[in-house]
Amino acid sequence: MSETPQNEPADSPDSPDSPDFDAMTRDIAEVPAVEVIVTVAVNLMSAAAVKLGLTEEGDKYKDLDEARKLVHALAGLLDAGATEVSSFHAAPLRDGLKSLQLAFREASIVPDEPGQGPGEKYTGPVYG
Repeated sequence: MSETPQNEPADSPDSPDSPDFDAMTRDIAEVPAVEVIVTVAVNLMSAAAVKLGLTEEGDKYKDLDEARKLVHALAGLLDAGATEVSSFHAAPLRDGLKSLQLAFREASIVPDEPGQGPGEKYTGPVYG
């Protein structure tokens, strides 16, 4: 069993528990940009769904202020990245975004005016 010397913090570069940044850089260098964009979009979608109360836990993690930020960021990413990813990737992401925007509108006690909801700056007004 290896122990960290008392004068060496557990997260120092020589610690066995420290991340290998060179390896992480090599790993990320091998990932195509489209995959990074899609992964970030899916993570934003998942986080927004949780904050909208759309998971099994329902209202336990519901926070519409946080959901608004996540949906808006997702819309901005998809707007900026649309020309960089194929329609094969973009179409389902746009569908997911629209579903989240509609879920936000449903969850809001006082719905935003058309065109003022999260991400609608990028997508235009979203209607059911």
